[in-house]
Amino acid sequence: MTADFSTHPDSKKKWMLTGIAAILVIVLIIPLAYIKSRQKMYRSSIATGQDIEKGSTFVGKEKCRDCHRNEYEKWQNSDHDRAMEKADNLTVLGDFNDTEFTHNQITTRFFKKEDRFFVNTIGQDGAYKDFQITHTFGFSPLQQYLIPFEGGRLQCLTIAWDDVKKKWYALPNHTDDYMDWLHWTGQGQNWNGMCAECHSTNLKKGYDITTDRFTTTWSEIDVSCEACHGPGSMHVVWAQTPEMGRKDVDNFNLVVQTRDMTSEDFIQVCAYCHSRRASIADFSHSRDNIMDYMVPSLLTEHLYYPDGQILDEDYVYGSFMQSKMFLNGVKCNDCHDVHSQKLKVAGNDLCITCHRKDTYDTVNHHFHKKMYQGKESQGDDCIQCHMPETVYMGIDKRADHSIRIPRPDLSRTLQTPNACNAVGCHSDKSLEWTNEQMTTWYGKKKRPHFGEIIALGRQGDPAAVRDLISLSKDSLFPGIVRATALSLLSAYPSQQSYTALETALSDPDALVRQTAISTINILRFDKDASLMFPLLYDPVKAVRIQAALGVASINNLKLTKDQDRVFESVKKEYISAMEYSGDFPAGRYNLALLYSALGQNDKAIENYKQSIRIDGLFFPAKNNLAMLYNAKGENEKAETLFIQILEDRPQMYDIAYSLGLLMVEEKKYTQGLIYLQKAADGLPDRARIQYNFGLLLQFQKKMTAAEKYLLRARSLEPDNFDFLFALADHYIKGNRLDSARMPAEKMIRLFPENKIGYDILRYINERNKKTVNPN
Repeated sequence: MTADFSTHPDSKKKWMLTGIAAILVIVLIIPLAYIKSRQKMYRSSIATGQDIEKGSTFVGKEKCRDCHRNEYEKWQNSDHDRAMEKADNLTVLGDFNDTEFTHNQITTRFFKKEDRFFVNTIGQDGAYKDFQITHTFGFSPLQQYLIPFEGGRLQCLTIAWDDVKKKWYALPNHTDDYMDWLHWTGQGQNWNGMCAECHSTNLKKGYDITTDRFTTTWSEIDVSCEACHGPGSMHVVWAQTPEMGRKDVDNFNLVVQTRDMTSEDFIQVCAYCHSRRASIADFSHSRDNIMDYMVPSLLTEHLYYPDGQILDEDYVYGSFMQSKMFLNGVKCNDCHDVHSQKLKVAGNDLCITCHRKDTYDTVNHHFHKKMYQGKESQGDDCIQCHMPETVYMGIDKRADHSIRIPRPDLSRTLQTPNACNAVGCHSDKSLEWTNEQMTTWYGKKKRPHFGEIIALGRQGDPAAVRDLISLSKDSLFPGIVRATALSLLSAYPSQQSYTALETALSDPDALVRQTAISTINILRFDKDASLMFPLLYDPVKAVRIQAALGVASINNLKLTKDQDRVFESVKKEYISAMEYSGDFPAGRYNLALLYSALGQNDKAIENYKQSIRIDGLFFPAKNNLAMLYNAKGENEKAETLFIQILEDRPQMYDIAYSLGLLMVEEKKYTQGLIYLQKAADGLPDRARIQYNFGLLLQFQKKMTAAEKYLLRARSLEPDNFDFLFALADHYIKGNRLDSARMPAEKMIRLFPENKIGYDILRYINERNKKTVNPN
């Protein structure tokens, strides 16, 4: 599966009450001169490819074979060749000899009728049914199977064939709940949107948002020559022309240049498929930037450990972008044969093509013997130490391409894995033992690691702000790391954060720029149209279209006729991009964001509903829909949605806070107390929550408890006028005038222009005089 819409991760992130788009909530501000310079650079670098693609068509791998037989033979039976095939006696590897597989007391049967393959299992209505398998999906170490459904859909069965152990097994994401988004009949296992674009050549998704149907097409069923090189008809014509008659053309009339490329250009050829991302358009070989058709995922906590190690599948791109190898110009094809996908050289010999053998492939470097206790050691293997493998899909090992130095010291502080204590190495040893060995070999000094900053940011630790800002500005770090640091500023609404985000808007890295404006939107900082509008001309589509969302959300926006024309044009681009992903809850969600910003609340509500229909657990849509209902005075509907979110995710204390405030608004004070206490205790560092809960306790005459939470609010923000006033007022109501004096005096000292502090102090003094002189 390739699309990443982050619908089900268990995350500690403090969601803002306005919700967050899972694909994009991005708007950028960049000086117009900068944009024009970037446009010129991009246009000149890809103009040739665009011209060729306009005149070239897909012709198929057979047209390539005669001239490129060596490459063709390497490609045959590779992962790309067998990425997808029609199901027949040659391609199907699983046991369909009337074989049964039982999982969670549900029995699935695999069988054949003549030359057709079938499975009997529970379908979308919870009943057993026979389903015909029409296509295979992959082949090693596992093979999955596709089943056609109405609406042009192909669904991916989550019971797969283990081709190593020759048996059926349930994938880790398998669920028996046919109402779940991840059930094999649900959108989470839909081939058209989740998988197709990376398993076939010239894939056109063909989703129609008005009918909720697919007309998905491809030119070749597998990942063939033109999947990487682009449509080849003009190249074939050039190649078939006698050599003396050939014109002098760029790149042999191929759309994609694959030689004499920088690492950045080369990885863009691979990135569309080998990345966790959100797609916003069909892939085109002549696009300026990968973010014209996709948005790479950041180092979010459901995908990566805080130090950037892979947690969930990342398909390599997000990891490799962190590596020193990428930053130093290493390309995918330096290690991999691009046609067979195999490593060019086995073992450490691969690494010593660049690194000195006499320095790194020695005991003095890795301190491990080749044989240990009569067995072959893995400790001298570069890949085992620097690219530890993780098993995904139950049986498929994937190496971490961030190619990092083992840091067991971070395992102690960040709870991250390390290669030393991994299964198969020293899993029987303690972390303390491992760190002692590392200290003995390499010394006590350890380099600071960005993971320490990311970890604090994920926790919402106030101490993280300065370091997150510094990390975001440090160009020595990869863009994906700096962008992640910016995204974590969403937990720190302040002028300091805003200044850092504003600075990042002119960053050369599109992902950094995109994340900066995304975070500004989440925090709902006011936006300046004079800074926002030039972004409608941004050369990167993912930035440009979200500029339209940002412009739409500016209050009292006044545009000239020409500006309005540009805005309307880019707004249509945004709508088209979100409708492209409208088969996902996040696509509908982002459409709702735009319509809500434009004041078209009926369209917003409908798209939020559709988002929830696709995935009943997609809480950002429920949250925003509840807020819209609340604004319309339909509080019962809002209350129902908030309660549903908390039933699914009881640790979402922000939602408890919203629900508590809604209950108070409805004068359901007893229920409001329950939810506000849940929020206050769950988010003890959120001063405003402590303050509001304290006020409600005071209103309910629970004076002792009210004081506790009002004091907690003041301790978190000791100079906050509202909190000082609430505390003084609380003490006066309890006839504790001496206690009220301190906050009143502080109000006068900090806010001398505000007369309320003086009034309170005067009231206290007058009351004291009456107490001393009652007559």
